[in-house]
Amino acid sequence: MTASTPLIVTFAVYLLATVAIGFVAWRSTRTFDDYILGGRSLGSYVTAMSAGASDMSGWLLMGLPGALYAGGASKAWIAFGLIIGAWANWRYVAGPLRVYTERTRNALTLPDYFTHRFADDKRILRVLSALVILVFFAVYCSSGIVAGARLFESVFDVPYAQAIWYGAAATILYTLIGGFLAVSWTDTVQATLMIFALILTPVMVIVGNGGLDPSLEVIRQVDPARLQWVGAGGVIAIVSAMAWGLGYVGQPHILARFMAADSVATIPHARRIGMTWMILCLFGAMSVGFFGIAWFGTHPEVAGPVNANSERVFIVLAEQLFNPWVAGVLLSAILAAVMSTLSCQLLVCSSALTEDFYRGFIRKQAGHRELVWVGRTMVLLVALIAIAIATNPDSRVLGLVSYAWAGFGAAFGPVVVLSLIWKRMTRNGALAGMLSGASVVVLWKTGSNILEAWQVAGDEMVVWTLAGHTVIDWGMTGNQLYASVPETLRQALALYEIVPGFIVAVAAIVIVSLLGKAPPHEVQVTHEQVRLSLRENGY
Repeated sequence: MTASTPLIVTFAVYLLATVAIGFVAWRSTRTFDDYILGGRSLGSYVTAMSAGASDMSGWLLMGLPGALYAGGASKAWIAFGLIIGAWANWRYVAGPLRVYTERTRNALTLPDYFTHRFADDKRILRVLSALVILVFFAVYCSSGIVAGARLFESVFDVPYAQAIWYGAAATILYTLIGGFLAVSWTDTVQATLMIFALILTPVMVIVGNGGLDPSLEVIRQVDPARLQWVGAGGVIAIVSAMAWGLGYVGQPHILARFMAADSVATIPHARRIGMTWMILCLFGAMSVGFFGIAWFGTHPEVAGPVNANSERVFIVLAEQLFNPWVAGVLLSAILAAVMSTLSCQLLVCSSALTEDFYRGFIRKQAGHRELVWVGRTMVLLVALIAIAIATNPDSRVLGLVSYAWAGFGAAFGPVVVLSLIWKRMTRNGALAGMLSGASVVVLWKTGSNILEAWQVAGDEMVVWTLAGHTVIDWGMTGNQLYASVPETLRQALALYEIVPGFIVAVAAIVIVSLLGKAPPHEVQVTHEQVRLSLRENGY
């Protein structure tokens, strides 16, 4: 038996199990409501595990450990921000959104909710929010495909272009077949596998290093800067890392889990389960990356792949520390993380295309059977687009996730939060917030990318080309262009784009809402009814 045989067997068993769950869910999927939200039937445990697994994609076992391995303790602020943001999302958004979406004509999607919440008869909000979902989820889905491709590339030594298809195939299949129930049930299995891997692996890494104190001493010898809580970016870097927590209130794939809970009474218990799972997973992932510095510092002969791409740290540690059978199970956890998030993202995109475009504009009278099959077709279409984006072998999982996370957080987060708590918010205010939030994120990120490109160019002349033709010839080197940018602007562009995007969106919502007419009377009545219902349920 070759060394790769246990890996092949464990991966095959896991993939077959997920597809089998998809077929079981298929038997319970009779209507489009079932396909998109599982008939709002999720209990507290499945709600918690599904929300957690759909949140923690491949970046949990690849991107976050890689960031800690490369940057040290200063990158841990990302996890602290995420914990605060996730708790606030569960506490202040989950219950109200569950009640509000049911009161607004049983809204199945965020665009559907926005349309009915603000009585948008012209359906401008529906179109704009659906477009935001499609644009940023195309990037987000591609991050999952990149993570899966990296896994197959590293473990089975297959070319990246071929590994892309291996990593995506099973996820596409069970999502296409079973819809929301398949995604939620598999999320529960995947979340269990992920926490097992993230508890066992860091323990074995620390033991392999000889304990905590020897590990810290080796890290100090390798690079003492990686022990510092404040890195080279200073306060701006800490604020940027903590700001990841802002993104939670705008993530459609997480909010969909709240909408699918069987009742608002389910939410508090689900919050306790979900937050416990999340904290354990995050600290496990950070420990893998941080203490991996010490392990590879004492095993430099196997550090090559990790030093070339820090996001492979978990993969290489699993292969080095465990026998092939255990390693196969642990590496399946990466696949689980990838599949859990990718599947729900594909489903949210599918629901936006089917519910908000197809039924909203093309076939208003379409039956449930037709809508389910259109939804399945859209899953396949979005997956192919994401695969096309992921074909760039230089893509980094955490970079793709951070951009999409910021886009959703700034475009939807302020709109969702204020729509739940502020009766005076108007449709035009929501439009202004959505447009300004998304636009600021794109512009801020573009400026940051330009500065980074100039830094990388260094002493080389910077020329932009398109299809082999010169579009812009700056006539200066990268260093000269970078130096021409004022220091204050350089520091500002180093700030994570979600921060300015979120602030501008909130301001736009408040200003435009106050300048316009008050919302229609029936909208305000519904808002009061929702708030009364929430107070009765302890919110």
